[in-house]
Amino acid sequence: MARRKITNSQAVCITLLWGVLCYMLLVYSEKITFDIIFALIASAIIVFVPIYKNKRRRDE
Repeated sequence: MARRKITNSQAVCITLLWGVLCYMLLVYSEKITFDIIFALIASAIIVFVPIYKNKRRRDE
């Protein structure tokens, strides 16, 4: 099954949604602990690695 390519507008929407969720996590948390920082870094890896790979394949 072939993968569908992510368009630029989809990548921007995903990035903005991720940014809003991170902002909400930081604003509404009582303290910024290691767990919160780890969650932000892990979610960034989960979100941006597939976008980067898709963008790199499209440029080839």
